Parts: sequence; structure tokens; C-alpha cells
Amino acid sequence: MTGNRSILSNFRHFNGGYVAFGSDSKGGSITGQGTVSNERMSIERVNYVKELDFNLMSVCQVCDQKHWMLFTHKECFVLAPGLSKPPPEKILLTAHRKDNLYVLDMNEVTPSGSVSCFLSKASVDESALWHRRLSHVNIKTINKLVKDNLVRGLPDKEFQLDDHCIACLKGKQHKSSHKPKTLNTNDTPLQLLHMDLFGPTNVMSMGKKSYCLVITDDFSRFSWVFFLRTKDETAEILKSYILRVENQSNLKVKIIRCDQGTEFKNHTLNSFCESKGIERQYSAPRTP
Repeated sequence: MTGNRSILSNFRHFNGGYVAFGSDSKGGSITGQGTVSNERMSIERVNYVKELDFNLMSVCQVCDQKHWMLFTHKECFVLAPGLSKPPPEKILLTAHRKDNLYVLDMNEVTPSGSVSCFLSKASVDESALWHRRLSHVNIKTINKLVKDNLVRGLPDKEFQLDDHCIACLKGKQHKSSHKPKTLNTNDTPLQLLHMDLFGPTNVMSMGKKSYCLVITDDFSRFSWVFFLRTKDETAEILKSYILRVENQSNLKVKIIRCDQGTEFKNHTLNSFCESKGIERQYSAPRTP
């Protein structure tokens, strides 16, 4: 296949359809066919594609003309037919031709070294893709599947994953579970109050407030919800709430449990809780 019209002899117009070039989705159309030759050899049925910038030669077509092809680390040679086959001890691998493709079956040979050295290495992105497709299986297991040909469609490549999978790391982390409480240690309301503040929310309330304070009584599980414009309002709202709920219920707030946010740990609330004799309990950072 060539894009150079001048090197073709015996040219004839030929509608060979459409051909794509690797990742280039545009490709081109086969509009003719001819012969490329020099003083010693000629190659027939060479397709002409105007959009092609390179000359591509088919190994199968050269071999169909009884020629031999020899690939080295620097060059490729096209040899005259009639050469003798190398002795068996010199042949390391054999790839049998199927249609126009030479297929290497690793199960038919027993190379002296590692099988993986004859496989091309997969990219990191391809390795990560098959790692996710196979339910985050270990990379060594994937290479074993390739070696034993246990999965259809799995590329014959050596997979490698340098970066650690975040999902695997999180799935293997151990977390101590909280033991359930069979009996409620609190026997009266307002003995222990849980509270937390979240915001700012993406959507404001009807009163144009974007923060929300939630207070839950541990004994009754009754909850109070307060909407705030800013975090600074937390201290005054808590002081007003505690005074009002104690007056209405004739009970006293004994313990407050919250996180260590500055809306709960400040001079105003510290002084108020100290004067009321309210115990403060704080949760550990980054835990429920």
C-alpha cells in the first residue's frame, strides 16, 4: 500500500473500498492498484491510497512469492527463495500462518526462559483497565490468566501496575466497629445531646440561610433543627436553646457531644458551659 503514484507501474483504477490508519479515523480510499519493482524483485497488487503518507509492505505477500524475510535488531532483509530451513535446535519459537496473520501460540513451545519475556508489556492504563474489568484481581493473577489462556479476549501481554489502586487500598483497610449498646445508659431526656453543624449548602433556605445546626437527644432521639446564615450564630443559638429547653422540661442538660469545630470550641460556649456545669465531649477528627 502506498500513497506515491509515481512508483507504481501497470497502474489500473481499482475501487478497493475504505481503509483506516491506526488511530486516524479519517483514513482514505483505495482508488488504484499497480506493481512496485526494482532490478531484482517486483511486488504485485500494491494498493494506491492518495491520503497515505507512508509505504506499507505486506510480509504475507512477499512470502507468497516464495521469498524469505529476515528481521534483525537493525534491518529487515528480503531473501531469495530456496534457502534451507535452520536446524531444530536453532528454532526458539514458531508462529503458524492463519490467513494473512502469523499467530504465535505460546502453549505449543517450551522456551528455556520465562514466557513473559516474549510478550509485549501492556501500558499502565491498559493494565488498570483490565484490573478493574476483572473485579480488581491481583496483577500476578492476571498474568497467570494470560499464560494459561484462561480468559477469552484477554490480550496476550504482560500486565504491570505501578500505581496502587485506590479502591483496593480502601477495601483492604481495617476499621474497628462500634459495639452496639444493648441497654441505654441514659435514663432521662437532655442527659446527653448530640449536635453537629453542616454547610454552606448549595441551595439556600427560604430565609436565605445556608448553614444547618442539628441537635439530637440521645434518650428520646428527638431532634431540633436550626438554620443559620453564618457559623458565628452557633454560640448564641445554643445558649438560647439550652435555657429554653431546660425551662420548658424542668430538666438539665448534662453532657454535650460534638466535633472539634470552632463553632463549638470558642470562648463564649466554654464560659456558658462552665457556668451551667455542662460536660463537653468531643469526637475524634475524621470519624463519624
